[in-house]
Amino acid sequence: MRETKPVRAGEELDIERLSGYLTRQMPSASGDIVVEQFPAGSSNLTYFVRIGDAEYVLRRPPFGNTVKSAHDMSREFNVLSKLSAVYQPAPKPLLFCDDESVIGAEFYLMERRKGLIIRGRVSSPHVNKGSLENSQAYRTEVCQSFIQNLADLHALDYNAAGLGDLGKPDGYVRRQVEGWTQRYFAAKTDEHAALESAISWLNDNIPADSVASLVHNDYKFDNVMLDPDDLTKITAVLDWEMVTVGDPLMDLGTTLGYWMSREVGDELLNMPFNPRVLMENITRQELVEMYAAASGRDVSNILFYYVFGTFKIAVIAQQIYARYVKGFTQDKRFASFDKFVAALGMIAANALHKRSI
Repeated sequence: MRETKPVRAGEELDIERLSGYLTRQMPSASGDIVVEQFPAGSSNLTYFVRIGDAEYVLRRPPFGNTVKSAHDMSREFNVLSKLSAVYQPAPKPLLFCDDESVIGAEFYLMERRKGLIIRGRVSSPHVNKGSLENSQAYRTEVCQSFIQNLADLHALDYNAAGLGDLGKPDGYVRRQVEGWTQRYFAAKTDEHAALESAISWLNDNIPADSVASLVHNDYKFDNVMLDPDDLTKITAVLDWEMVTVGDPLMDLGTTLGYWMSREVGDELLNMPFNPRVLMENITRQELVEMYAAASGRDVSNILFYYVFGTFKIAVIAQQIYARYVKGFTQDKRFASFDKFVAALGMIAANALHKRSI
């Protein structure tokens, strides 16, 4: 399967202007320019750029974006500039452009990392490891590596990395719950009673913050690239647009929110970004136990963080669906995201009913 595809209609870049700008800024990059798109993302847009033999990745905000702070290219560039120096999976950014006349928005260019992203049922065997389909031990190892990498991020000294001013850890959990609540209602298009019931519960049950750390805020297998010869080795973590300093258990909660279990049915398990081969065989509770062992943190209140993560993902889906409804994107993948929002609302409500993740 090709990693890149021709650019979607309505999301094209001005190749002539981009080529002229990059030639001026990067004299060593010479040759014809080729631009394609990484099609899987649903927020900031990501493009493959090849100039001669050199390969890069370009990130820009989505078309129709009206809230710069939600897709701040300068912030993302500055964070990665510091983070990539101390956290190997973070790609190194190379060039930031605030001249919106080049492609119609700010953007930055970064190094291209290569690897495999697990989606669906991975069928190819891997050196000395067998296949994910046939080895529960290998599936467990891959998930342990995935969780250990999250714990490693949470253990970084963000002050020493120069990222101490990235966020305000005091009151982080409350701000997140209240902020995402406001975002949901600002983007609301339909009634989702189960989700709104979960929103009420979250606002009534906000815990105290735990010890702060860097948080990725969108950590899932769809944002992690793995060595195709050994899937326990992580070659890159992508999509750092929401990184901040805050409660690491909120980060874990988002990861759990993406982790669908068998009972949700084929429609959600088959979402194109889901690592179904892992989700069907490793439970959320097992991921939590892996994280507790890797981090030493208290996870006794994990229900709150799981429900929050599920709710936050629903809001992200709602915001994307609202952009589609308003015509800011013609990407047909988003036409049915309202069903995704409704399903996530039911998942959150069911977890609260069962008092279990």
